[in-house]
Amino acid sequence: MRNRTLAGGLLGGAAIAVALAVATPVRADKPYDGVTINLLTRPGPVIAGRLEERGREFTEMTGAKVEVATVPFADLFQKVLTDWSTGTNSIDVSVLSSGWVVELYDAGLLADLSDFVAKDDKLKVDDIAPYFREFNQKVDGKTVAITVDGDFQMMYYRTDVLGELGMAPPRTWDDYLAIAKAAHGKDMNGDGEPDYGSCMFKKRNAQGYYAIMSLAAQFVQSKGTSQGIFFNTDDMTPMVNNEAWAKAFEIYKATTEFGPPDELNHDIGDTRALVLAGRCAMALDWGDIGPLSIDETSSKIKDKVGAVIMPGTTRVLDWETGKLVDCTAEICPHAIDGVNHAPFAAFGGWTGVINAKADPKVIEATYAFLSYMNQPEQSNIDVTIGWTGYNPYRISQFENVEPWVEAGFSREFAENYLKAIGDSLNSPNMAGDLRIPGTQRYQGIVLDRELARMLAGEVTIEQALQNIHEGWEEITEEFGREEQLKLYRASLGLGAS
Repeated sequence: MRNRTLAGGLLGGAAIAVALAVATPVRADKPYDGVTINLLTRPGPVIAGRLEERGREFTEMTGAKVEVATVPFADLFQKVLTDWSTGTNSIDVSVLSSGWVVELYDAGLLADLSDFVAKDDKLKVDDIAPYFREFNQKVDGKTVAITVDGDFQMMYYRTDVLGELGMAPPRTWDDYLAIAKAAHGKDMNGDGEPDYGSCMFKKRNAQGYYAIMSLAAQFVQSKGTSQGIFFNTDDMTPMVNNEAWAKAFEIYKATTEFGPPDELNHDIGDTRALVLAGRCAMALDWGDIGPLSIDETSSKIKDKVGAVIMPGTTRVLDWETGKLVDCTAEICPHAIDGVNHAPFAAFGGWTGVINAKADPKVIEATYAFLSYMNQPEQSNIDVTIGWTGYNPYRISQFENVEPWVEAGFSREFAENYLKAIGDSLNSPNMAGDLRIPGTQRYQGIVLDRELARMLAGEVTIEQALQNIHEGWEEITEEFGREEQLKLYRASLGLGAS
């Protein structure tokens, strides 16, 4: 890795102790009077709104002024990269996609927070779920990011609809298609109109590609998070042109038969509107559906929805042959009752990173603020509130049902929802999103384009996968295969090849 300035090297032990002492600040002691923290993120109220509110609390308790600025999501990464790499340094901290952390780290732009975290008993780091603690926050074993939101996808289903059908929630994707077929066309919200067995957002240029990655993960990854789902970890060859991704494409296309007639034009807002209107028997989404479903002003499905870990498969990829093979104890060591599940950390979540070139006192104060956001006393409340956009990432957030009941969940739904979260976050086979330079091009351009062309009938599944393989190879060569391989392995917690 290139040389970089590390926060731990800039700060002495006494300064670190001060920063940690204010991780839960005391009103009478304002050690950061006169310090301004310039934070950049996406527009609120989602994500930014809660940062502003918690920032005002932090100011009151520590004296540090937290200035939250926003830019459109599409501009956020480039804004941060340009500001920090050119030496402008007008931004002290950014809350951004975890998928961008590795690229910023490799450029030497991120403060190393490892020493802070090691001495911060308020952070309760062991309470952070394994994936987010060991993969989302770390690169090369160093903690360079602090999680404020945990993003992964689950399956949601209508408890009343499946009950009437006499069908259990889906364990596999074969189950999912069978339920979708049985439910499709039934009136699920009492308006006299036929509704849909399956709802997935599939619009091009609207992050619909996250659904296909969630699907593919089940078939590609069976041996734990460090296996990955995108590239061969020996030579960076794309692991996409094989029977596992072909099966995922086949299922994804088949779900369209049981969805809204214009599903190929639906983004996530369209799909969520249908779910909340009671028109979907099942849907794939992030954790947001849980809190959104209990909002009586916008939801017709309160206490009528359940959640499960992402449906899995009994047949997974043989990485040597590119073929699907039956699960065995050796091939699928993390299988549950013979079914391989690989819950996918789609997007990975929003995470805070600090400019390595920020003033040392600002780094102290900024770490203290990110710690305050992450600590269970704050975050365990924030994740229960739908409008914040924050989803669970702590073990205590799915073990303690009371904050969810207080937020308006029925106890039964809270227990169901939190079990699905726990099953996902505790999985040693959780699949990580791509976190290397060019991620947006690999996924948001090449994968998204070929997926849309396949759904539109412009290319076959086989042609789409070949095109993705070739497109990914071009991007890898452009960035440099050896460097990309090094960073990809680092993102999976692996050492040099």
